Amino acid sequence: MLYPHLKGKRVILASQSPRRLELVKGLELDPISWLKDVDESFPDDITGPAIAEYVTRLKAEAYWDELGADDVLITGDTVVLLDTEVLQKPKDRDEAIGMLEQLNGRTHTVASGIAVTTLRTGIQSTFDTCEVTFRPLERAWIEHYIDRYQPFDKAGGYGVQDMIGFAGVTGMQGSYFTVMGLPTHKLFELINNLKS
Repeated sequence: MLYPHLKGKRVILASQSPRRLELVKGLELDPISWLKDVDESFPDDITGPAIAEYVTRLKAEAYWDELGADDVLITGDTVVLLDTEVLQKPKDRDEAIGMLEQLNGRTHTVASGIAVTTLRTGIQSTFDTCEVTFRPLERAWIEHYIDRYQPFDKAGGYGVQDMIGFAGVTGMQGSYFTVMGLPTHKLFELINNLKS
């Protein structure tokens, strides 16, 4: 067994994202999915990649009272950072188009937070970042992408595993999985830290 220290434990993924579920399963974990609405706002003094970790911890705190002694909770959050601007999930089509026009032909940072929480260890969290470069994208192409893929649940208004990743991303410095929304290598470390 890859994770003998998880024997008899219930692994919970606090997300309905099929992408995050696929990535967690890629680590040979078999979670159940829980979801609740959590206020993802953050104070002004939290900036940059730390925002993703802050919101990840907020999500973990929201589930704390529902955890049992044998539960292992996984939470995550992703933000896109362009210079000093934070791009979260777009509210509608116009905002999504505006986000992609901002990212057009430029390099931005994707930050994904990850946390593993148990009643015994509390919330253990970290984050990872990846630099992503887009080629210049035509307005009609951006509109096609938004209308076809409806990326309103994705930070920055895009999913790297969609058509835009295949055709629009010219460079990446860091983990592809971090851009997808879950830094798998960091999650693996946090899960194994539960042994101690």
